[in-house]
Amino acid sequence: MAYLSVDDGYLNILNWFGTDTPYKHERIVEAMRDIVDNAHEFPGWVSSSVHSGQDVPGTANLIQMRSRDAIEARYKREKMVNVTMPAFYQWTTSFKSIKAEVVFTQTHPDLGGIVEISAERDDFTVLTLFAADPENQAQLVEALAQPDEWLKTVPGFRSHSILRGIDGTHVAMYAQWDSKESYDAFHVLPESERPAEVRERRALGQALVNSHEPHTYTVVHSRSAAR
Repeated sequence: MAYLSVDDGYLNILNWFGTDTPYKHERIVEAMRDIVDNAHEFPGWVSSSVHSGQDVPGTANLIQMRSRDAIEARYKREKMVNVTMPAFYQWTTSFKSIKAEVVFTQTHPDLGGIVEISAERDDFTVLTLFAADPENQAQLVEALAQPDEWLKTVPGFRSHSILRGIDGTHVAMYAQWDSKESYDAFHVLPESERPAEVRERRALGQALVNSHEPHTYTVVHSRSAAR
């Protein structure tokens, strides 16, 4: 299992893989499982979690490393360069990756402030990537990374975390819900039924982003190093 925490100081790598058939989807998941099960070979590795797409074929993985040097060394390994990446190119139709740091987390009170990522849980996960101009990233992070007492009362909400891309142009939101139905009901909630301060932050965020891409997943595999 893995955890998202502001205090850990880990480098988080978020990779999105899009594909166009169930067969390719399964091949990517299978390959990711193998990588995760052998991730202990990489110095500086903390955890890896494989996410399987729900609404459309595709996968995402969240990797935590102790430093940027550790992740760069990992991707320069011969097997990664000559075997793993060519296979992914064969199966995928799109790929995006960002390196990010956790800057904010919020959970339902029942979770005690702990954001846990595990295949043993039944979370419906929504991973959204926001793109912004460099001069707008800090303001976007500030708009998204605000305590929201109303959100804690929304049926099905479990957690959401904000990750700031170290490239200066991206922000990611990692959200957990108890079901697709709960998330869908929240997602289509009319603006008039949201608190005024929430509407203001949403409007500001929309004005600051160039694009946003939400994708839905369930966690199907996760491993972590001894802490």
